Order: sequence, then structure tokens, then C-alpha cells
Amino acid sequence: MRIEKFLEEAARVSPGKLAVIDHDDRHYDWAAMLEGARQMAEALAARGVGKGDRVLIILENSAVAIATIFGASMLGAMASPVNARLTAPELQTLVEKSDASAVVFTVETGKWPAEHAAHWAGEPVETSVGSVAIAARAGAQPEPGGEEIAILLFTSGTTGTPKGAMLGQAGWVDSAEASRSIRSMTEDDLLYLALPMSHVFGLAMVLSCTKARSVLRLESRFDVARAHAALKEGVTVLPAVPQMHAHIFAYAREHGMERYKDGPLRYVSSGGAPLDPVWKREAEAFYGLPLQNGYGMTESSSGVAATRSKMGDPDCSVGLPMLGSELRVNLEAPGADPEKGVGEVEIRGTQIMKGYFRDPEATAAVMDGDWFRSGDLGRFDDEGRLHLVGRTKELIIHSGFNVYPAEVEAALTEHKGVVLAAVVGRQVEGNEEVVAFVTPAKGADLDEEGLRGFMKERVAPYKVPKRIVIADSLPQAPTGKILKAQLLGHFADRL
Repeated sequence: MRIEKFLEEAARVSPGKLAVIDHDDRHYDWAAMLEGARQMAEALAARGVGKGDRVLIILENSAVAIATIFGASMLGAMASPVNARLTAPELQTLVEKSDASAVVFTVETGKWPAEHAAHWAGEPVETSVGSVAIAARAGAQPEPGGEEIAILLFTSGTTGTPKGAMLGQAGWVDSAEASRSIRSMTEDDLLYLALPMSHVFGLAMVLSCTKARSVLRLESRFDVARAHAALKEGVTVLPAVPQMHAHIFAYAREHGMERYKDGPLRYVSSGGAPLDPVWKREAEAFYGLPLQNGYGMTESSSGVAATRSKMGDPDCSVGLPMLGSELRVNLEAPGADPEKGVGEVEIRGTQIMKGYFRDPEATAAVMDGDWFRSGDLGRFDDEGRLHLVGRTKELIIHSGFNVYPAEVEAALTEHKGVVLAAVVGRQVEGNEEVVAFVTPAKGADLDEEGLRGFMKERVAPYKVPKRIVIADSLPQAPTGKILKAQLLGHFADRL
């Protein structure tokens, strides 16, 4: 089965049923969504896109972005959703890495995709669910067997070099069903989605909603006032990252609403960041519902574990394996502590990627047969629930977006006044901040705000460090390696 079959089945069974409330409040039924997908398939085919090709979609959440993903799949092409907030150089890198045949821009959703479309001279295309611009690229080579890959999703890993995880059609079909099943989603549900569709969590919600024929209420970017209004207007399922939840109940309390009440909300989940027990209790007190947690990553087509908690359950694990996923901990991996049962989390299942696009060495580095080495350290409790205790890799998850230190460090050292740079994550309430430490070149006159301005021109906003500490030296090992684990403590009085 292929992912577009979800959409075709929804349009066959419930053509006139509401499917999507778009970012601009336009309403589309399933028949319109299918028509939009077919129109996008026709537009892409007219520009030479076929089996095994890649279609980059420079997007913010929108109905037309969903139609483009399904339209590309109808042609046997790989859809590659990309965050529209990336800078022009970042986007150029992904276009080259993917060897894309076409680049699609959701021009109606905001200034970022519109500016990128202008830069790439994208041609306007109208569909039943909104407008896009498409820039065709000559010379791209189809990938043999690529028609079995649904999604090409880029992740930079710890090296800072973009890698495209090839996520299979069969894997996404299984992942969508696992996500639907854990939430018991039906056609009576309305899911609020401010999570970016360029991230695996948001993309999984789109596919699981289509599978269940649930209504999707889309936001092109998170706005707490609109989220609060949506909760009063029929939302039943709310997936978000901790920072979004914290903004929602803080906003409500500022407006005299101590807790959510009198609405149909029935399922609240968090992901993309660790759960703090105190914060979890606060969130549950506001929603009056258990806060479910989960675990997944780009390479696993989203969720592989999730909780089934009851109200007041102190459990802050990431839960039990989800449908179709096997998990184990490797007690012989780097960073493992066999006495405590802590090892590297490894995952197996159809949802696991088929490899990194045209990068066999990177693929071999993370695969042990059909087991994927996650780079996360965890342990199982007596009830089989997975508890994450750290990361062998240094990924920072800020507001639901993946931030890779090596990528930010590379951008910082482009500044002629910076000799060394080290980037780490700092836990704050419901989120993880990006914090950078740099040493200046001799005679350089560096200041924090100037460096932040420099970074804003080179990386997406969520990658710009919240704080940049400028120091004559950083803690180093005899080998010269920066001791990142010591940075936050060493410079605590400057943060």
C-alpha cells in the first residue's frame, strides 16, 4: 500500500466531509484535497517529474503542502518537506544534496516561502486547495527503486552535514496506523497541528489524520491566541512540544482561565523534548487530562514508543513500543552502563529508513543489520517502559525543531573574529535553549548581539543561539577537544 491510498480512500468514503481547516481558515473537504493532489501531480509531471525523482517542498503548514506530498507520491517521486525558514544557503545545500527535479514553494503561507520562490524564479500554479510556485531543475537523475520511498527527510546528525533519510511507503503506512491507533483517532476527531510538517512529528500527524479521516486544523506557525481559540472550538486531539503547551496554559491563565474546561479535548500528547515531572503535573492540572509522552526520530518515520498513562501517573518515561516497532538497549555501546541497565536504544521495524540518500557510509554507521542505532541512551523499567537518560549524540531540540551543534558551530566560525566555537543545549522549562561559547581571534572586538546578528543571516531563527558567551579560553582536554559537558557549569555566572 502507498500513502496516497489514504487520501483516495478518504475521498471515496467521505468526499464531502470536512478534511482540513487551513492556516488562513479556508475549509476543504476530502474531495477537494484529492483534486488538489492530482493537480499537483499533473503540474509536477508537466515539469518532468517521474519515478525516483525528488521534489523539495519549501513549506509552512498548509493544505496545498499536503496536496503536494500526496501528488509527488502519486508519481512515484520522493516528497521532501523542508522548513521555509531556512536561509538561502541552507536551502541551496539541500537542493544539491537531494538532486531535486523540482522545488515547490507554498507562497501563500508567509514571507519565507515567497522570498525563496522569488529567488528561484518559481512559476505560479493554482490548485483547488491553494497556490504554489514551482521551479523545475534540469539534469536530476532518478533514483533506482525510488518509487518505493515516500518521504526524503533531511537531518544533519552530529556532523552538521545534511543527510536525507529515505522513509519507505510501507513504513509510513505502518507508522500512520500506529500513530492513529495509539490516539484512537476516528473521523469524529479534530486535530490541531502547529507542529511543522517539515518535521517528522508533524508529518506523522498529517498522515495519521488522513488514515483516520479526522479533521486537521493547520497553523503555518504557532500562535498561542489562535491555539487557545481552537481549543474552545472543537479540538479533540492536541499534539505539541512542551513549550507550546506551556504557552497555552500560561496564556489561558493570563486571561482568567485557570484550567481548560467545557470542551471536547480528549487526548493531549507531548514529544520532541524531555518531560519534567513538575511541569507534567502542571500541564495535567490545566488540561484535566493525562499528558501522554512519546519517542521517535526522523529515521524511524516518527513514533516508536508512547505512554498509555492515566491521570496523575508520575511516569515520565517515553512509554512502551508502539505497533510495529521493536526496541532494545545495547549494553555494549559507547556510554552504556550495564550495571544500571543503560545502553544505546536500537530500533527495528518497517518504519526504519531505507538508508541515507546516496550516502552508504553514513548509513552503515547507524545500521546493525536491520537494527537502527539511535544514539540515545536509555533503560527499560520492570513494566517494559523506556526511560531516556541521555544522548550519545549532541542533538538539541528547540521548540520542536532539531538543532545540530556542529552546524551552528560551523556558522559561528565563519566569522573572522571567532577562533573556536562550541554549542550545547541548556534545559529550561519545557524546552531546550541553544547556547554557544566562542573564543575570539587576537585583536577581534566581539560582542554577543553582534554575533547573534551575524548568525541570523546564516541560519534559521530557531538555530540562532539564545546566548553567546565570549571567553579567552574554553575547557579543553589534553588532546585539544573542548569539554562540552563542563561549559554550562564553568560559565554559569555568565549565563
